[in-house]
Amino acid sequence: MRMITSRKANAHILYDAQTAPQTGQPALMPEQFTGDWWRLRHAVTGQAPGRGESLFVQAGDQAWVLRHYRRGGLVARLSAEHYVWTGPERNRAFRECRLLATLFERGLPVPQPIGACAWRSGALYQAALITRRIEGAQPLASLIQAPGAATRHDALLTACGRMIRRFHDEGLDHVDLNARNILIDDRDTPWLIDLDRCRLRSAGHWQAGNLARLERSLEKFAPGQAKILMAPINHGYQSS
Repeated sequence: MRMITSRKANAHILYDAQTAPQTGQPALMPEQFTGDWWRLRHAVTGQAPGRGESLFVQAGDQAWVLRHYRRGGLVARLSAEHYVWTGPERNRAFRECRLLATLFERGLPVPQPIGACAWRSGALYQAALITRRIEGAQPLASLIQAPGAATRHDALLTACGRMIRRFHDEGLDHVDLNARNILIDDRDTPWLIDLDRCRLRSAGHWQAGNLARLERSLEKFAPGQAKILMAPINHGYQSS
């Protein structure tokens, strides 16, 4: 991948030069990081659940996901979409986009990054990210809510454990490892998404912390089943 930057007025853009031109433009435009641009062209094909606006859009022969960054928790009451500007390379969209590019080039199962945009307004900014859509994928959270999911999906959960171990071996600390951020495609291959605020680091206690966070998430989506579901995940993780 060849990630390059451009700027138009107050918008800073980072994009994959080899992918973006397929839209018919020499580079991604700031407007393409807004939902209205795609709606006007009747190119929105769906929307993903979650805190922010994540739209599925059709860009030529490719399916993309457009995600706007939004805060959660109490701080969202003050500003749901604005963050403090500390420089073009330090905004959340650029950092996630570059991290995705690094992991994608290493052959890890993450969505292919298309581009990122940050709109600066004084000391604040808003941001959005575009990635390639994983066709036919559904969140692990949806699969585990049915009765007997642990038995039916034992092999799949083991594969999830192996996947997490691969990322940990590469040093990825996924600060929000939960059952919604693990997607399963139509070949039962697990993928990891939403790398906002994640980073690469040396091995440490954070690895166990990631797994503990995932277990809490499983308990949320499948009450009383978390330890049963974690057994094959831990087996896959430890056997890798």
